[in-house]
Amino acid sequence: MATEKISAEARKRYSERIREYKLAVDSIESRVLELEKSLQGQPKFPQEGADPESLALAGLTRFRLAGECLNQVSYYCLMNALSLSLLIVRNEGYLNEARKCCYKSIISLEQTVSPLVDAAFSEYEAGVESLGELGDGAKNAYLRKLGFAVDSVAEGYGANTKWKWSFVELEGRYAVVAKNLLNLKTFLAQADPRAEGYAERQAHMALARRLLQQSADRYREKYELSTQRLDDIKQAIQFLSALRRLAALLGEVEEAEVIKRKIDIWKIKMDDDQRKQEQTARLAKFRKAP
Repeated sequence: MATEKISAEARKRYSERIREYKLAVDSIESRVLELEKSLQGQPKFPQEGADPESLALAGLTRFRLAGECLNQVSYYCLMNALSLSLLIVRNEGYLNEARKCCYKSIISLEQTVSPLVDAAFSEYEAGVESLGELGDGAKNAYLRKLGFAVDSVAEGYGANTKWKWSFVELEGRYAVVAKNLLNLKTFLAQADPRAEGYAERQAHMALARRLLQQSADRYREKYELSTQRLDDIKQAIQFLSALRRLAALLGEVEEAEVIKRKIDIWKIKMDDDQRKQEQTARLAKFRKAP
């Protein structure tokens, strides 16, 4: 009887709180829809032929959209936490929505700069410059919030979730956006500690490098422990290549060489595994032959 009473009270409290959170999510969704509507027909990556004014308007609007999506993630994670606390049940429906919002946030900025992990800066420079009004602090704050959102969703699912390996892609796209939001053209010119925004730029660069290394390791882990798909180890190598590009930009010759040696080792591993897979496929085909 006591258990039933507690359960009833818990369900009542849950319903009351969840109603508030849903209203907040709906309010954010209305702003998201307005921003998406305003972006119809606006330029996105690649931005050939777009004028700077249109790019700036689209870039800043997409940045706002990315932020609103993360606000939704916060509420969906709260809703799952509330379910766990009061109903002792993980609500994967809310977590799935949170995961989708993380992707939506990232895609919004991929369309502003670039979704490519090792693209030359000149290919997406216009997109980075379109966000010039934001300042380094705003970009850094967004990336920290995005990282917290991705971690919160992953923790919400738990260690044994079926989505475990899908988070490798999500984290990788986070790393790419972090790197591609850097203004690599002006970074060294603004390397004076007395320059405005110096601390934020240094923190941004450190975060991007850490995430690139982490994504390289995670794709390699996914390859070794789960898929054995060559695309995964190729992607891992791409992240190392992007990391090496940053080391070279910063004049870190020894670090760039260390990363190059790692890339070479991983490529040898990939080529050996590809030969083995092709040999196995030929043998299987031969055995099936009449």
